[in-house]
Amino acid sequence: MSLALSLGRRGQGSTWPNPAVGCVIVQAGRIVGRGWTAPGGRPHAEVQALTRAGAAARGATAYVTLEPCAHHGQTPPCADALIAAGIARVVVAATDPDPRVSGRGLDRLRAAGIALNAGVMADEARRDLAGFLSRVTRGRPEVTLKLATSFDGRIATASGQSQWITGPEARRAVHAMRAAHDAVMVGAGTVRADDPLLTVRGMGAARQPVRVAVSRRLELPLMSKLALSARDVPLWLIHGPDADAQAIAAWQAVGAHLIECPLSGGAPDMAAAMQALGAAGLTRVFCEGGGALAASLLQADVVDRLAGFTAGLALGADGRAGIGPLGLDALDAAPRFTLEAVRDIGGDALHLWRRRAVP
Repeated sequence: MSLALSLGRRGQGSTWPNPAVGCVIVQAGRIVGRGWTAPGGRPHAEVQALTRAGAAARGATAYVTLEPCAHHGQTPPCADALIAAGIARVVVAATDPDPRVSGRGLDRLRAAGIALNAGVMADEARRDLAGFLSRVTRGRPEVTLKLATSFDGRIATASGQSQWITGPEARRAVHAMRAAHDAVMVGAGTVRADDPLLTVRGMGAARQPVRVAVSRRLELPLMSKLALSARDVPLWLIHGPDADAQAIAAWQAVGAHLIECPLSGGAPDMAAAMQALGAAGLTRVFCEGGGALAASLLQADVVDRLAGFTAGLALGADGRAGIGPLGLDALDAAPRFTLEAVRDIGGDALHLWRRRAVP
């Protein structure tokens, strides 16, 4: 199952709206087939593994990170494929809350006389599949907020200089994180200040994430890198109901997909925005700031994970804060996260945090 989980991670960022699943088929103690969800979500992991196993699948055990599907979509049910291949036993990590599956996959296998074990490494699987599970159960993707800051929590000098606070190894790690997400999100201030491309670079032939920018009135430069590449790499713009009609038409003309959201506190409502992104099929969103967007996400209580890169330099109180005002009067009101890991990335510190479970 550990191998199946590692295979499933290969699909993260490229399978949405489908989950990134891994499957390993074992016959007499030997691996005879393995697979993971293909880019675009098809073929599914089980079909990939069964194809590689061929006749050796008969009487074998299949280890699958998510309950095999039991419904007819664009492909037949994976539960039926396992039955037809003669699999004798199926070991499942996590059950699928999708109402089209939700126990039906296991029931179908059980009815066919296949031995079942469920819940093996379930916690690990649920962490890997958190984006898909979030979209199914909460209607929105899993959200990771990434910040690259100085030791004192600044993302730029007072004049706005921010390149580069962290080193090349940290920046490469960010590209790897982008590649593992369905979308990369930034605020309007970051687009105007940095003119980012927001693509994955230096990772080989990686599938590019959707680029998402948030701007209430679409006051973004039409000669920016995002605009000039909108027909090559998907660009989605989240805006408010008061966006200028001419701006809407201009961005549509360059190939951007526009999403209107209601306002909250004078900015697009991030809870509503995430629901819209979930409805569009996104499961994992990687937010790279800036400070105003980071604050909006935290205030909307939609941040599930934090990824902080901290460099060994100080920029002082006149530097630009990594997170904008949150309007907190008491510590008890601050969002809390639980530390998962700390790593040395080329001399910078990477610290990963997960949303603290509500008791």
